[in-house]
Amino acid sequence: MNRSVTFFVCLVTALSTFAFAQSTQPASASPVAYVYVSSSPTTSNYQINGYSAAPSGKLTAIPGSPFPGAVQWMAVNGKWLFGADDFMYLTSFSIASNGALQQVSTINASSYNPYNTGGPENVFLDHTGSSLYDGDLYAYGTGDNGYEAFTIDQSTGQLNFLQLSSNGGVAVGTPLSFTGSNQYAYSSSCYEGYVSIFGYQRNSDGSLTQLNINPQVPTLNNGNYYCPNYAAADPTNHIAVSLTPTNLYAQVGPPQLAVYTQDSSGNLTTTSTSANMPTTQIKTITDFWMSPSGKLLAVAGTGGLQVFHFNGANPITRYTGLLTKDEIDQVFWDNNNHLYGVSRTAGKLYVFTVTPSKHYQAPGSPYTIASPQDLIVLPK
Repeated sequence: MNRSVTFFVCLVTALSTFAFAQSTQPASASPVAYVYVSSSPTTSNYQINGYSAAPSGKLTAIPGSPFPGAVQWMAVNGKWLFGADDFMYLTSFSIASNGALQQVSTINASSYNPYNTGGPENVFLDHTGSSLYDGDLYAYGTGDNGYEAFTIDQSTGQLNFLQLSSNGGVAVGTPLSFTGSNQYAYSSSCYEGYVSIFGYQRNSDGSLTQLNINPQVPTLNNGNYYCPNYAAADPTNHIAVSLTPTNLYAQVGPPQLAVYTQDSSGNLTTTSTSANMPTTQIKTITDFWMSPSGKLLAVAGTGGLQVFHFNGANPITRYTGLLTKDEIDQVFWDNNNHLYGVSRTAGKLYVFTVTPSKHYQAPGSPYTIASPQDLIVLPK
């Protein structure tokens, strides 16, 4: 066979193979999540940056992004995005089929506080997406916080005030994490030596009733004590709580990670001790989030981002080192093993693929965003 014939045969074979490969690939893969980052590029310009996440984790800007929206903290259900800002207003946005946002309504949440003080500093939803809550800073005056509850008109996105919880003092206000039953939710805080791991029962109408609990906190020697902060629940009845060794309001060691188990009445118990709790490479924790499977716990803060194996009622175990050394302020998972993290100081949005056995940075990550504020993810 001469060169010309050989080349022709090879070319036909190559083209046939290429055509077959093309025919077996989808024209365009459907997004696995929509990712939203609120930002303030200038003092008078507020916007929401929207991205479509491919199965690989690569992000593409949603048509029309960035969207106008004066919000900082955000929450999403399948149809609506809710945002809070200025400790006063809650705003609803519709989410189109391609992820595009359009503002539809606003409510003055602070108007429901008894002394015309304070307002929402964060927002979060229950598992069903039918109730919206905010941590209401200074709801009852300086240092006296609570939670507001709103019902959602699922046809219009309009929020309707339901309840302002009782005065929780300085302890409450951080986002609550709901356990698998959706009946109980927890968080924790430490303010000037006041240590609190607290919880609420979600009632049938969506309102909250504070639980009368005082969970045990592991002990330390030499006059040191643990300061708890945040809570992250798995899909059943376990929650992770970060505990920072402290003495006279000063941190004296790296944060450690405790596990608590909820019983049928909402009480929490733990077998965590200073000896069996893993330490983090994160200096100060700013956020942590449980993966949908409940098998991985992402820990973010000054010093970077780290992931741990979560083992139900058993002690948490180390998994990754630092995935990045940039300070990470917020993290969120989708349902396809993607972990998203936003860094306000670096002005970046990171995307990682993380499973219990492997982890790597997604293609295109990190993405530059001017003055990012808050992160939320809508899994598809």
